[in-house]
Amino acid sequence: MATFLIFALLVILAGFALHSTRKRMRLGCCGSGEAPVKKIKVHDRDMAHYPYVETLLIDGMTCHNCVIHIENAFNRLDGILAKASLDTRTATVHMRQPLPEKDLRRIVSEAGYTVMRIIGNHTPSGDQLNNIN
Repeated sequence: MATFLIFALLVILAGFALHSTRKRMRLGCCGSGEAPVKKIKVHDRDMAHYPYVETLLIDGMTCHNCVIHIENAFNRLDGILAKASLDTRTATVHMRQPLPEKDLRRIVSEAGYTVMRIIGNHTPSGDQLNNIN
């Protein structure tokens, strides 16, 4: 009897796995079924205007659409220019004004992903700050 229950459980799990695989193959890795995500373009791409930089290690990015979702979450905000990388599973966020860690995590979370850790906390030196103002 125990063997039958284990076998039945394995069949059910295999069914869920097959269903999930078919869904991803049909709808894309994010399962959204939508057309490719349109990228939000930042008008000011001059990196000298963004003295604060944070690099976030992000969990959950699996495709190009995921990268665009994360970039868009930041780039729709004024004073931020973000670039995500699927290869390194990171997002580099350039900011005119520093954002608290909790806000960075919230933005990524609202996009549907998780910040595993903040790799870099790069702020300009006093000389660089004087040149900005």
